[in-house]
Amino acid sequence: MTGRQQRSSFPHNFRRNPVVRALCTVAAGTSVVTGCGVLPGDPGGSREPVTVMTWAPEGTGATNMPGMPAMAKAYARWVNEAGGIDGHELRVLTCNERNTSAGAADCARLAADKDVTAVVGSYSQHGNAFMAPLEAAGIPYLGGYGITEREFSSFVSYPVNGGQAALLAGNGLQLGGECGRVSIVRPDTITGDAMPELLNSGLSKEKDKGDGDGEKATDVRAAEDATDYTASAEKARENAADGCVTAVLGDRTETFFDSYRRLPDDGGNVRISSVLGSVGQPLVDRTGGAKGLFEGAYVTGWYPQASDPAWEPMRDVLQKHAFGDASIDPSDPGVQTTWIAYTALRSVIESIDRDTISSATLAHALDTGAKVDTGGLTPPLRWRYEDMLGLPGFPRIVNSEVTFQVVRDGQLVALKDGFVDVRGTLSDADTRA
Repeated sequence: MTGRQQRSSFPHNFRRNPVVRALCTVAAGTSVVTGCGVLPGDPGGSREPVTVMTWAPEGTGATNMPGMPAMAKAYARWVNEAGGIDGHELRVLTCNERNTSAGAADCARLAADKDVTAVVGSYSQHGNAFMAPLEAAGIPYLGGYGITEREFSSFVSYPVNGGQAALLAGNGLQLGGECGRVSIVRPDTITGDAMPELLNSGLSKEKDKGDGDGEKATDVRAAEDATDYTASAEKARENAADGCVTAVLGDRTETFFDSYRRLPDDGGNVRISSVLGSVGQPLVDRTGGAKGLFEGAYVTGWYPQASDPAWEPMRDVLQKHAFGDASIDPSDPGVQTTWIAYTALRSVIESIDRDTISSATLAHALDTGAKVDTGGLTPPLRWRYEDMLGLPGFPRIVNSEVTFQVVRDGQLVALKDGFVDVRGTLSDADTRA
């Protein structure tokens, strides 16, 4: 019997923790509950609250995503002010997973202890550490950032994007038609080990079309938390010749390109590239905008550019309910993913239309065809078996589309209208793995 099946057979009082319902603040150091109290317009409180969790690393020496839990809390304030989700008050627990496997496991165990309905819109590189406790408890992982392979293989995971895999495959497609030789600078970690093969799958696609030479990228490993990348930058530029250097190092991408711009001029004409999450509009602004290093850089993302009108509902919520929280950048893909994940949560809960929403109830709705419209930010999302990509390594991808962007006049803008589907490219990457 699976964890989900076990939970669905428990009596109601065991599935819903009364302590969680009673508290407005959890004194657990890493967790906060928001949105407590009786819902406006719901004096009887006939529908039970829905408690979820969002986690992300904060204050670490590597990648940090403080905007994701902050976005979750702003979303809760917004929906609760309007009466909740289909009459259910939304309560959000947040947890700092500290960029460690122990921290990720601790957050997942806390989610199980607090009997949350789902973990929504979260970030962690430690999929093996956090997914096992969620599987044991039968807790859906809805709309994670997509940095680990476990997010695309676990039966409790419901992704809203194609993850790092789609970005790398898409980046290869984007560069394959524009660059001769390519160097990829990536973290020297287990997660980083898969990146060159995914990038090469896109480069090879362009070779098959005759638009590029299809040569495999030079793999440049780099420490995830280094403070200087001069040696890596020299190797990457040297091996790229007059082609392209792409770097995917999370928060440390800025440090890498700072080392890169300090290299002595060698008279070459190398273009630079990355994926959203490693490079975004704030970084472009901080480094000189139109006169900076990133002018002309290629960037691959999951979603439309930050200025797209489809993001207006999110911006409106942040303006009214984020209270000027500087950690929430509407152009950050972590914040954007969290918005989409909570949009999906709301849509599925509304489709269930019950007084009590358990993790088993939510998972059943997701498994049996609940459809989510994200207002053009993604294709319509659905997680039935027939909607999934089905490839070993990434079987649960339901959205294999990416966007091609470029920095022009200091702004990230669309290089190509609409989405690019990398389903076939991911298939090629998997067969060669």
